[in-house]
Amino acid sequence: MPELTYREAVRDAMSEAMRRDDDVFVMGEDIAEMGGSMGVTQGMLEEFGPERVRNTPISEMAIVGAGVGAAISGMRPIVEIMYQDFTTLAMEQLVSQAAKHRYMSGGQIKVPLTVRTQGGAGWSPGAQHAQQLEAWFVHVPGLKVVFPSTPADVRGLLWTAIYDDNPVLFFEHRTLYGLKGEVPEKIEGIELAKGRVHREGDDVTVVATGRLVHEALNAAEQAEKEGISVEVWDPRTLQPLDEEGLVDSVKKTNRCVVAHEAVVRMGWGAEVAALVQEKAFDYLDAPVERVGAKFTPIPFAPVMESFVIPHDQDVLAAVKRTVGKS
Repeated sequence: MPELTYREAVRDAMSEAMRRDDDVFVMGEDIAEMGGSMGVTQGMLEEFGPERVRNTPISEMAIVGAGVGAAISGMRPIVEIMYQDFTTLAMEQLVSQAAKHRYMSGGQIKVPLTVRTQGGAGWSPGAQHAQQLEAWFVHVPGLKVVFPSTPADVRGLLWTAIYDDNPVLFFEHRTLYGLKGEVPEKIEGIELAKGRVHREGDDVTVVATGRLVHEALNAAEQAEKEGISVEVWDPRTLQPLDEEGLVDSVKKTNRCVVAHEAVVRMGWGAEVAALVQEKAFDYLDAPVERVGAKFTPIPFAPVMESFVIPHDQDVLAAVKRTVGKS
């Protein structure tokens, strides 16, 4: 199997979709000549031209609004929002327009819009460029929310998102762009709402997203040295969620830790904890543990940023608490 970086895998999915389908195009701030703030769209302007790789004004409301209009008119736009934080400037278009048209039209209008955005801490971008806001969007009926953690998953899930007839908010973590991994020779779509077990285990399930998947895998290796068998389960799609896969894993291990980079308070992990309590309570041998960032804006100083966001040692501590070895 070939090996691609996470960044290359995103580009590969978009480029192949554009080669096959003239209705697919990309637009966003500085994505053409500059190749995007993270270099994801580099080289695409030369292949597809300025009509299909479109630079936009610095207005997230306008970018997403244009994407919604193009989608309901029959195109399959891929909109890039430079930083996840800037989705706040397009909430009206995402929440009240993209998410509602299909329902309000009785299914007559489709909205095949993919909104790609990146974010996350770990590189000192400061409080306005490092937030993880996925919990805001899983709360909105009509939006699908995807958060891949590997090159193979980001390529396969993005391919599926592009060809979904509903709006998909597609989160990418900035620190994963250089991550290398094997991908299938041919692009294969990955079903939404289908989680993935990255590591089998028997004593505790760690449900992790994005960067925290890799922190959880590191923690699992360390836990193994202390005789603790950790299963690492990645939902990949946050909405709709693979509830069956999640519950089956917890029923197997009888314990659950949920880990994400977003703040713990009202985070996506709270929904997981509630779901596990509702559907697997009789199987639990310990309370569900949550791991996430401290409730504060992300500091700019590297040492302070590192203190605020979660790492493998935080996951390991939660694992040890839930098995009674803290």
